[in-house]
Amino acid sequence: MSGGLQGPAPEERPRPEGRRNSQGIRIDPEVEAEPNPRRTVISALVENEPGVLSEVSGLFSRRQFNIESLTVGPTQNPDWSRITVVVEEADPGIDQIEKQLNKLLPVIHVRELADHAVTRELVLVKVDAEEPDKVHAITEMYDGRTMDAGPRTITVELSGDERKIDDAIDAFRQFGIREIARTGQTALARGETKTAVVPEDLNQ
Repeated sequence: MSGGLQGPAPEERPRPEGRRNSQGIRIDPEVEAEPNPRRTVISALVENEPGVLSEVSGLFSRRQFNIESLTVGPTQNPDWSRITVVVEEADPGIDQIEKQLNKLLPVIHVRELADHAVTRELVLVKVDAEEPDKVHAITEMYDGRTMDAGPRTITVELSGDERKIDDAIDAFRQFGIREIARTGQTALARGETKTAVVPEDLNQ
């Protein structure tokens, strides 16, 4: 009968990876790894009160959330507005955005919209007018409209999803872009799905 413990020699044993926390517990590096951010659209229905947009934008600023775009406009009810925010955050950050927005008093309802939601954006692009026929051809290709045409510049309007807008802007670069004004995305849930769920007492 041989003495000693059974098993591999010390140098052959697998070594645990990861650091230890303040309690001395080893943390799995895969668990500790920061989640990957993703882009998503959050819709908030709010009451039309003075300073509501300032409250919402201030919340994002204080929490240092990464905002891609923010739009606000009236709804079917003149007492409400819809704020649409495109953010790039990891899932924990997106959850925090929804929770923090829900804490604001003027906010009626907040939700993250599904990937297949109807999203649209409007852009105005001012380009050099040296090749007006080619500018017009690109404008028609992307279902745009010429809003202003002069001897030196042409301004066109386009609307569509973000990918279409990005592709159109790239196509116009060949003419020399002088200015761009983009609205940012606005969105509604697709089909009969409600973008916002309004409490019964507010519907009366």
